[in-house]
Amino acid sequence: MSGPGNGRVAANRAGRHREYHVLITHDTQCALDVLVDLLNTAPEAAGQEGLPDLAALRDFVVRHEISEVGTLTADDLEAVRAVRTQFRAVFLARSTGAAAELVNTLVAKAGSTPRLTDHDGHDWHMHFFAPCAALADHLAVEAGMALAFIVVAGERERLRTCEAPDCARVFVDLSRNRSRRYCDSRTCGNRMHVAAYRARQRTAAESPDALAGAQV
Repeated sequence: MSGPGNGRVAANRAGRHREYHVLITHDTQCALDVLVDLLNTAPEAAGQEGLPDLAALRDFVVRHEISEVGTLTADDLEAVRAVRTQFRAVFLARSTGAAAELVNTLVAKAGSTPRLTDHDGHDWHMHFFAPCAALADHLAVEAGMALAFIVVAGERERLRTCEAPDCARVFVDLSRNRSRRYCDSRTCGNRMHVAAYRARQRTAAESPDALAGAQV
């Protein structure tokens, strides 16, 4: 499979691999941003339901400028929450094979219809969802294809959950050296750095040299 999100060269005939920095196109990154925001509305990530009603779902659609969305109903809300749960499983998958199978299932169930479009004055770009698709199917296909590009590029490890012990938010680590550890909440990283600093201070204060100095 090849695509605009593919950033890794396949093995050559001698079995060696040549790699370069993963290329994430603008459209792929936009789809990933929408997906991350969606996943972080889940109660386990947000602490409460981030999509409690249709008004919240409409706000989500408007905020992310999701196109070709008709009148939303209670069925759409239920379906989007279900897709959200399935996508979270991709981030938590124990292997690339398991993640790929989950993505394949999501895209196949929603039905993909790749097509070029220049709607609303945007430059030509790809839509993978079928015309007039339900919102859940729209999200499943667009986010599913973005994740497919990540998997094909050999970059599944970039799909992460925040390492703060009390945070379950997810993110896509697009740093060059895959070094990001915390989510975008802007509090987790700061809290963990402060906690680590205080722990180092306590360790230094309790060291034998420090205790000996205190006894002099």
